[in-house]
Amino acid sequence: MSTETLTKTRLRAGVWQGILSTEKDTPAPEIDVWHLEAPLQGVTVKPVADQPRQYLIAVPIPVTALNDGVQTFVIQNKHSQETYASFSIIAGDPLDGDLRAEINLLRAELDLLKRAFRRHCVETA
Repeated sequence: MSTETLTKTRLRAGVWQGILSTEKDTPAPEIDVWHLEAPLQGVTVKPVADQPRQYLIAVPIPVTALNDGVQTFVIQNKHSQETYASFSIIAGDPLDGDLRAEINLLRAELDLLKRAFRRHCVETA
């Protein structure tokens, strides 16, 4: 069982960031981030100042990886192949079967119905 935990901190300006916490004093782990069966370049692992056993992981997302649909990135330990985390980016036209797109459509329709109902109540009062 792993003694390392990766927690996402933010996605900003095209860079995904997270904190890797370890239970033991070990050197910074080597990380691979995979997208479409190819490793990403430019991934950095740096110790967090004044926080022993914690490392800042920064994953720059290349522009070539941003396409229509869902793009998934998998973060792994380079040597043990253990998967720490994954994240997805959805871009382009909403996918027909995507539940989030359906929920947004339902919310828009509900807002339309609420406005129509309120207008009806004002007109008939």
